[in-house]
Amino acid sequence: MLEKVITEDHKINSLLEQLITNCLYCKSAKDEKLIRKAFKMANEAHKGMRRKSGDPYIIHPLEVAIIVNDEIGLGVTSTVCAILHDVVEDTDLTIEDIENAFGEKTASIIDGLTKISGVFDKESNSLQAENFRKMLLTLSDDVRVIFIKLADRLHNMRTLGSLPRNKQIKIAGETIYLYAPLAHRLGLHAIKSELEDLSLKYRYPDVYNEIAEKIKLTEERRLHLINHFSLPIIDALETTGFSFNISGRPKSIYSIWQKMHQKKVTFEEIYDIFAIRIVFDSKEDIPEKTQCWNIYSIITDIYAPKPERIRDWVSTPKANGYEALHTTVMGSNGKWMEVQIRSRRMDAIAERGFAAHWKYKDKSSPESELDKWIKKIRETLETPSSDAMEFLDDFKLNLFSLEIMVFTPKGHIITLPKGSTALDFAYDIHTQIGNKAIGAKVNLRLVPLSHILTSGDQVEILSSDVQKPTLEWYQFATTVKAKTAIKNALKAETKNRTEVGKQILIEKLKEINLTPSSRILKKLGPAYDSTHKDELYSKIGSGIINLDGLKEILSKNTKNKWVRVWDLSVGRSQKKSGQKEEYDSRGTLILRETMDNEKSNYSLAKCCSPIPGDEVVAVRQENDMLLVHRTDCQTAVKIMSSQGNKLVAAKWTQHKVLSYLAKIQLNGWDRFGVYNLITNTITKELNISMRTINLHGHDGIFNGTIDLYVHNTSDLNNLILNLMKLKGVDSVHRVEVKE
Repeated sequence: MLEKVITEDHKINSLLEQLITNCLYCKSAKDEKLIRKAFKMANEAHKGMRRKSGDPYIIHPLEVAIIVNDEIGLGVTSTVCAILHDVVEDTDLTIEDIENAFGEKTASIIDGLTKISGVFDKESNSLQAENFRKMLLTLSDDVRVIFIKLADRLHNMRTLGSLPRNKQIKIAGETIYLYAPLAHRLGLHAIKSELEDLSLKYRYPDVYNEIAEKIKLTEERRLHLINHFSLPIIDALETTGFSFNISGRPKSIYSIWQKMHQKKVTFEEIYDIFAIRIVFDSKEDIPEKTQCWNIYSIITDIYAPKPERIRDWVSTPKANGYEALHTTVMGSNGKWMEVQIRSRRMDAIAERGFAAHWKYKDKSSPESELDKWIKKIRETLETPSSDAMEFLDDFKLNLFSLEIMVFTPKGHIITLPKGSTALDFAYDIHTQIGNKAIGAKVNLRLVPLSHILTSGDQVEILSSDVQKPTLEWYQFATTVKAKTAIKNALKAETKNRTEVGKQILIEKLKEINLTPSSRILKKLGPAYDSTHKDELYSKIGSGIINLDGLKEILSKNTKNKWVRVWDLSVGRSQKKSGQKEEYDSRGTLILRETMDNEKSNYSLAKCCSPIPGDEVVAVRQENDMLLVHRTDCQTAVKIMSSQGNKLVAAKWTQHKVLSYLAKIQLNGWDRFGVYNLITNTITKELNISMRTINLHGHDGIFNGTIDLYVHNTSDLNNLILNLMKLKGVDSVHRVEVKE
């Protein structure tokens, strides 16, 4: 026991010394003293506390501080805040204690980092989503809060292995849905990539391990290719006097998986699994942009470029600050190779984002893209939706990674998400311009507000004082600013109609000597097809409801209706019997087949149609039933990120009795007899039933889908392998079943 304590103390001290030694901005003894003071306070406060992994708790804040310092590049204040980030939430220390010891600014950041606790209305709000919204409110004070929060999440993901499976799924889902896009938006490329990889590792461990193993197996061959490819470039760059580093690295496991998933290709079919990166020391007397194109010219003199694969983020940087020149060229071995060209400054921004050149004090600096983005987030936070889940969706929209750049009539550049409409452009200029918009001119051509913009468009908005936002606008608007403004305008209009309708009803009731009451409103609701009084008032105010027959409606006997409502209420409240949930020793729900009149304790989600063998997660519904989703289902990922308390880890038992609907997509060469070969293999050789078959040929090739019934993923994979062996079949893969 004593040896363990000595080992732990040694590890803690080692981490502290590593932090101080590698501290980028610890220029003085005063800075080192401040870090040691923060460590002492945190160490005493967390004394005796341990994480799920069994490590002393203090290791976590030290690791977070190292990430903040080494990997993000923040200063001493941020490092101190990282060390202290959990003390207010988990110990007896208060914000006042922090302020007395370290000052107001540190206390303010710690306050922003302290997790929100409390009880929320679980009918309409998600606790996770509400916490996330409140965390973002700290953007109003100091963006360092978000940087430290991302470092906290990264270390939690690195140590996720010690948590139970359902917690792993919840945290991994939340990470891929919100935190990885947030890291991307702030330009933290390295952290974003690691968060994506770790999320994939815990959501699909088998897929992650398979890709990682294939990357490892091809490492030696990859190094040989990189060296062979790089030698002529190195010689040419040295001859022209460039000082540079050249390296080759594989794409992240997540980006490889995403490409395999989206393009329906195998690992071996992805041609740009790794890229060459050239980072050069820029010459003072020549613009960096010019030097990037000079290097591009040298490379394309050696290797032929692929014209459609040039990405010029030097002339127009990404909205998250990323600058680089990308090209894809044909190597001497006949394989395409991606080359990234960056200066040292560009490389620092690419890896550390805005944290690499963030100025907290300098008010004279021009407004950066991050400043503009934060301003948009603040506008959304000032009028948040009452539904935290709705806010989460809106915020997710603002984490766009693909941007377009369009121009105002005066030539100013506006950055918008890809897929934005002319209406989004109008609202981006000003809320009132959006509210009054009637149309637009794009490149001098008249278009509707729903017109989708592309990069390089010049846009002029046409407006009218009598125009008002409509519900249809909300359907085709894509940016958070536009959706929020439309929502607020519609709410204000509805509120006005509601007030008008209420006054009309009071006047009509006065004519028959009655006053509004809950009894009268309960009678009028069903009569006018309204579920609540505000809807009734709104319909009256907008003229949808005519109150001429008011007296007759109120005089009707509604006894039978009340009886029906009561019966329904009683029926709903009765608890379903025979639903016994079974769990294994680790608390994972066992999904078993049920036969005849047995009642299952779960049902399968229609959105992703899981079958036995799929990686799945169960979500507890309001009626206490469990709905089973595939872990890659978008609905499930959203639930993981916002309502983790409803998740239940689940796994299948061996299913061989019932059959489940699955869909496969096929394509190949339309040779004589190929359809007969396919159907015979499915029905006669493998004894699998088909529900529908939809194959058609054109120009010598065929493609289509087949819906069939299988017992589990093993049967489905076996079927796919057998079909792939058939002459004329090029590819077969599983696709979503659309019921």
